[in-house]
Amino acid sequence: MDPRRAEVRRSTTETKIELALDLDGTGRAEVQTGIGFLDHMLELFAHHGGFDLTVHAQGDLDVDGHHTVEDIGLALGQALRDALGERRGIRRYGSCVLPMDEALALVAIDLSGRPHLQHDLALSGARVGEFDADLTAHFFRSLVNQSGMTLHIRVLSGDDAHHVVEAVFKGVARALAVACERHGDPDVVPSTKGTL
Repeated sequence: MDPRRAEVRRSTTETKIELALDLDGTGRAEVQTGIGFLDHMLELFAHHGGFDLTVHAQGDLDVDGHHTVEDIGLALGQALRDALGERRGIRRYGSCVLPMDEALALVAIDLSGRPHLQHDLALSGARVGEFDADLTAHFFRSLVNQSGMTLHIRVLSGDDAHHVVEAVFKGVARALAVACERHGDPDVVPSTKGTL
C-alpha cells in the first residue's frame, strides 16, 4: 500500500510553518508552536487519531496567536489533502461523541472534497494559558478550507473552556481516523460520482 504522508512548508511575513503528517502512523507527535496549550491539543490530536505529526512553527506571537493558529490549521489541512490524494479506498465518513469531564462534544466528518464547517462553539473571551479559546473555531475553519472536509462540531455540554476545546480536538481526531481508514476496494472512490 502506498504511504499516506505529506510535508508542508508555509512561509509568510507573519509565520513560518514546517509540518509533516503520516495518516498511518502510531500517534507520535513532535510539536513546537510557541503556544503551550496548542502544542498540547496537537499532541492529543496525533495520539487519538493514530497520526504521526510534526509541527515546527514560528509566528508573530508578540501580536497575538491568531496568525500562528490560522496558518497551522491551513498547513495541516493541506497536508491532509495531499496525504489522502484521490481519496480512494477510504471510509470517507467518521463521527465521535467524546466526553471530557463535564464537557461533551459531538463531531461528524465527511471527506467530501467540499469544505464546510458548522459549529456551535461559544468560547469568546475565554483563555486557556496563552491560547485564546475562540481561535478553536478559526483553526478548524482553516483546516476544513484547505483539506476539503465537511466538519460538524456540536458542544452538548461543558463549562470549562479547557475541557470543551480538548473534547473537540480529541473528537475530531477520532472521527478523522475513522474517515481516513482504508476500507474495501483500494481503487474505489467512496462516491457514486466517481470522484471526491
